[in-house]
Amino acid sequence: MAYRKKIVAGNWKMNKSATEARVLVADILMEIKKFDASDIVICPPFTSLAAISELINEVPNIRLGAQNLHQQSNGAFTGEISAGMLRDLYCRYVIVGHSERRQYYKETDELIKEKAKAALDANLKPIVCIGETLAEREANDWKKVITRQVDNGIAGIDEKQIEDLIIAYEPVWAIGTGKNATPEQAQEVHHFIRGLIAKHYSSAIASKIRIQYGGSVKPDNAKQLLHQPDIDGALVGGASLDARAFAAIVLASRH
Repeated sequence: MAYRKKIVAGNWKMNKSATEARVLVADILMEIKKFDASDIVICPPFTSLAAISELINEVPNIRLGAQNLHQQSNGAFTGEISAGMLRDLYCRYVIVGHSERRQYYKETDELIKEKAKAALDANLKPIVCIGETLAEREANDWKKVITRQVDNGIAGIDEKQIEDLIIAYEPVWAIGTGKNATPEQAQEVHHFIRGLIAKHYSSAIASKIRIQYGGSVKPDNAKQLLHQPDIDGALVGGASLDARAFAAIVLASRH
């Protein structure tokens, strides 16, 4: 089995001003500045990217990520941000297709693939989110949903680029609800996703793709989740707004 370095990303969503962001990042750095066993990514709102970039630019183990991008490189798209703009702020990662983008802004699998391609073409690593709703889980349709999202939203990306893509499995029913998939449930879905990647590409490529779990990840459940064989990290929401909680999750990712 290929070695896959764990990756823990904090998705701040629409929280923290630039001033507040500096304080939070300073606290995070105090906790995990020298931890390099896993990749660490901080994804603040657009308005805080420049401020955080200045703080972590010289910290080798922590990278900056954005929460979204536009699929075009420039143009008359009021209110949008391009991949090139993110690169200019030293972003290395970008979240694509988060369930909230799908739900509130009606982003489709096809649009998400366009965004992922735009990120990869700009040498950004996209964190592509997939996952089923509670109704789909209860109807036992999760395999159908995940297959559709992979087939339409990921498969077809150039084989030379796909290894730079990270998949985040986020069961929608576990986001911000306090619920989370059991380690066994999460492992089952991650293993299924890896099988889909193998079908579209190869077993060798599938063994290299990193797949994160996202959905109410907290310090008290992180270790069990992150040490499942097919779970390669976490996309952390609410807990990433607390320096100690986020640091504890990062530390739990140690092999």
